[in-house]
Amino acid sequence: MSKICRHLLRGAGVLISISRLCGTLLALQPPPGHARAGPSLRQPSAPGRPPRGRPRRCGNRDPPLVSSDARLSSQDSQHVATATNPLPAAFSDLLPHFLVEPDDVYIVKNKPVTLTCRSTPATQIYFKCNGEWVHQDDHLIERTIDPATGLPVMQVKIDISRQQVEKVFGLEDYWCQCVAWSTTGTQKSQKAYVRIAYLRKNFEEEPLGKEVALDQEVLLRCHPPEGVPTAEVEWLKNEEVVDPASDPNFYITVDHDLIIKQARLADTANYTCVAKNIVARRKSSSATVIVYVNGGWSTWTGWAACSATCGRGFQKRSRSCTNPTPLNGGTFCEGQNIQKSACTATCPVDGGWSEWSKWSACGADCTMWRSRECSQPVPGTGGRDCHGLDLQSLNCTSELCPQTASGPEDVALYVGIVAVAICLTLLLIVVVLVYRRKKEGLDADVADSSILTTGFQPVGAKPTKPGAWAPRRPPRCKNSHLLTIQPDLTTTTSSYQGSLRSRHDTAGKLSVTNGPLLDPLPNGSHTLHNGKLPSDPTELMNRLSAQGYFKTLPRDTANTSYGTFNFLGGRLTIPNTGISLLIPPEAIPRGKIYEVYLTVHRKEEVRLPLAGCQTLLSPIISCGPPGVVLTRPVILSMDHCSDANPENWAMRLKKQSYEGSWEDVLQVGEELPSDPFFCQLEPETCRVFTEQLGRFALVGESLSMAAGKRLRLVVFAPLHCTSLEYNIRVYCMDEAQDVLKEVMQMEKQLGGRLIEEPQVLLFKDSYHNLRLSLHDMPRTHWRSKLMAGYQEIPFYHIWSGSQRSLHCTFTLERLSLSTCQLTCQLCVWQVEGEGQSFNLDFNIAKDTRPLDADFLMLDNSAPALAGPSAFQIPYLIRQKICSSLDTPCPHGADWRLLAQRLQLDRHLSFFASKPSPTSVILDLWEAQHFHSGNLNQLAAVMAEIGKQEAMIFLVTDGEC
Repeated sequence: MSKICRHLLRGAGVLISISRLCGTLLALQPPPGHARAGPSLRQPSAPGRPPRGRPRRCGNRDPPLVSSDARLSSQDSQHVATATNPLPAAFSDLLPHFLVEPDDVYIVKNKPVTLTCRSTPATQIYFKCNGEWVHQDDHLIERTIDPATGLPVMQVKIDISRQQVEKVFGLEDYWCQCVAWSTTGTQKSQKAYVRIAYLRKNFEEEPLGKEVALDQEVLLRCHPPEGVPTAEVEWLKNEEVVDPASDPNFYITVDHDLIIKQARLADTANYTCVAKNIVARRKSSSATVIVYVNGGWSTWTGWAACSATCGRGFQKRSRSCTNPTPLNGGTFCEGQNIQKSACTATCPVDGGWSEWSKWSACGADCTMWRSRECSQPVPGTGGRDCHGLDLQSLNCTSELCPQTASGPEDVALYVGIVAVAICLTLLLIVVVLVYRRKKEGLDADVADSSILTTGFQPVGAKPTKPGAWAPRRPPRCKNSHLLTIQPDLTTTTSSYQGSLRSRHDTAGKLSVTNGPLLDPLPNGSHTLHNGKLPSDPTELMNRLSAQGYFKTLPRDTANTSYGTFNFLGGRLTIPNTGISLLIPPEAIPRGKIYEVYLTVHRKEEVRLPLAGCQTLLSPIISCGPPGVVLTRPVILSMDHCSDANPENWAMRLKKQSYEGSWEDVLQVGEELPSDPFFCQLEPETCRVFTEQLGRFALVGESLSMAAGKRLRLVVFAPLHCTSLEYNIRVYCMDEAQDVLKEVMQMEKQLGGRLIEEPQVLLFKDSYHNLRLSLHDMPRTHWRSKLMAGYQEIPFYHIWSGSQRSLHCTFTLERLSLSTCQLTCQLCVWQVEGEGQSFNLDFNIAKDTRPLDADFLMLDNSAPALAGPSAFQIPYLIRQKICSSLDTPCPHGADWRLLAQRLQLDRHLSFFASKPSPTSVILDLWEAQHFHSGNLNQLAAVMAEIGKQEAMIFLVTDGEC
């Protein structure tokens, strides 16, 4: 029994020794394919197979470390230690880390690829591909020392051929991974996948040719061929690469489809889809895109003259299919190009003589007369006049002829009468000359001197009665003469030609204290002597249009104002348009008289070239005549439709030269004080300071898709309806008063009525169309004749601003003539943007709802005002304010404080460049507050300046 125990204990000791030896050899594992170091390396085995004589696994570790007999001799242990190249003792406790790991690669055709792995500190590095160790002979090993750390660096490379990858079948890709050893342990790198690159020849889906209408969206699909790596796609237009960055009208989706946002005539071309990767480049078949334009009728010409000169006939009018002309196979206009209408011409009536009158008495020349008239009948409608004499004479007989001899008494009588007449004539001439000479000194500048003196009286510094407010004593300054200077009426210039009206508003007065600082002007008309009334408006426009520069001026006097002005200035206004021209006092040189006009153009009358993302933001306005000399800038006010956000827009003021070309004269926000132009941009109004008259327009270029234009939406319907059909017209126009006025006039001619208050929509530069639709209409009484669920207005039509009154018509049909009540909801919105809705509920037979005068903009102000009647502030008070505030004051109570109180301090540099900054500030205040001006508010501002800065307006001669 004891012998058996001894044998068991001996076997257990051997097993323990073997286990300890395996743990030691695991850290010093030899490379696959080697059991000994030295030159006796094993021959390479077959590809993909482990090396011959590969040791078996020990303790479930990979790779195997011991031989098949599970025993290691001392000699074997010595060889293993030599092959592992053990690290110095200082680095024996470091794990290897990879400096370079193998990356994914593609095999192109039959070219092998190389995988690289580098690690430090490492005793061995070997690759393992798809779970099998790569033979050592297939490794290219390079050993170096890192000069910075002194650690050994080992780099290993292997080549992978196409045949090795193709031998791997199944769903898994071919992969390789390297393993690095050190005396401390092992590290594995990332897996590198080796794939065979290819690109098939046939596209999964090729683009197809299309014929599209102008401004329509085009979609060309393309699915590239299957390939590894995935093919990149680009599009060719007539063999040239399509670049959406340079032409934003093109867009390539993530699915490689090409979208043309708005088809243009220039987009007619052959489009090809190209797929390419590292292997090959494939081209699809070309798709031809044809952009066609459907024809549109021009406006009807006027009716021709009746074909018959007497009785029944016909007259005709024509139109042409040129608006636009059909292109690229577009449809021709439907309907007739000639219309005929019956007419009845009034027959001409030839004139006929009446009977001769009786002979007159025999005259002193022995002649008697008789007459007749062409009145039986009177010639009419082109009839011929009477032929012959209407007066006949006959010599009298000797008995009837009176005596013609004159005696001496008659001669004396005649001489006396002639002498008296001559004396009276000379006396009358002398009286007229004396009268005119006396009047020349009084009405040289203005008609009545009371205009200059009324409204300004000196004010004492002390209160006029107990308890009245008195200002505190201010510091001394240069304004002590303010209330002691009397008006200078000695200046004489040429007489003003025209008339002056009384001021239109005498309610709001510039009242600072109880004293009469700013008394109102007396009501009444002040007519200038030696003047003349302006010419007829039609005559003025015809005269201007005869000149070359003015040939594009509209003949429509409803959109034109004119007036005659001198140095006192004035104002021109086009009613109901928000357009005005303020001519400040002293803007026209003394001694000069100008006949000035102001007109607004229809957009189709004047062609304004726009480039890129530019859009018209204001009406096109002409003021003139150009070339006149102005000593101060005038202020042109007009509406604009931008969102007034300077971060979203680059706005430019354009002016047309005498040759007809348009030039950028100003960029809003980047004005220079030396420029002859300046712009004050308000939320809805643009005010242009200009020293040159001409034709102007405000143009904007969007800087981002957040830029927006304000659109006014207006809904009209027929005033009377006797048929089953009923039309609702929705206008989408720029928010400008002149456009609304034009649409209102057009609808008045069409017999339409406004059925809902206008609304405002912010239309953004997002390339999305405007969509309109009707909802919630009672189907039992009404039905829509629109085939689609909505209508769209293309984005470009709205953004370009070239068409003033874009509209959509919804044609409805009532099922019975007795149906008169219409209830529905009209929705207008931009695709992926903002929208508005109208809740319509009215009776189509009788609608008695009153129209709101606020949005109809009923403006009854005079188109032209000359002299003091055009301004809120009296002329002399204005002069006193300017002379007081123009002088810099050490405490800041000057024009700068006035600009700050009126919230105009953004333009201080512009004001400072003018000879009288206060005068320019007051000009801008007059332009802003023409209709809503309140002198009390301005008086309060002046009082604040006085209270804070020594009350410069209420001082005596000895105080400041």
